[in-house]
Amino acid sequence: MSFSTIYDIAGSAMSAQTIRLNTVASNLANADVVSGSDKTGYHAKRPVFSTVMTDMGSQVPGAKVQVDDVIESAEPLRRRYEPNHPKANNDGYVFYSTVNVVEEMADMMAAARNFETNVDVMSRARSMQQSILRLGQTS
Repeated sequence: MSFSTIYDIAGSAMSAQTIRLNTVASNLANADVVSGSDKTGYHAKRPVFSTVMTDMGSQVPGAKVQVDDVIESAEPLRRRYEPNHPKANNDGYVFYSTVNVVEEMADMMAAARNFETNVDVMSRARSMQQSILRLGQTS
């Protein structure tokens, strides 16, 4: 496997985790959003990842990470009876987003760790490249 392949794989994973972190940030920003209707409320979003296999011919095959879509949660909005709320519907109910702050924080930590792991992979690959260049200079 070439160094450029390592960089491509780690780079695709870092891009995917960046989208994941941005989605988490959007969800957290809308955690307490209130709506007067269950149709207009905020639903938590989740990125959908897939693996794309790459054929390298005679070399070892590799795989990249791809973001296929960002989907909304199908979970119903949380309905609360708050008749004095300015956004309450005719029955006195408001609808809160489907964002679970604890789940979002856990997802954020996992995405950050995955991103850091891929940064480490790229750093180690660069270090190996530099070591190979130094070996070539001493010959």
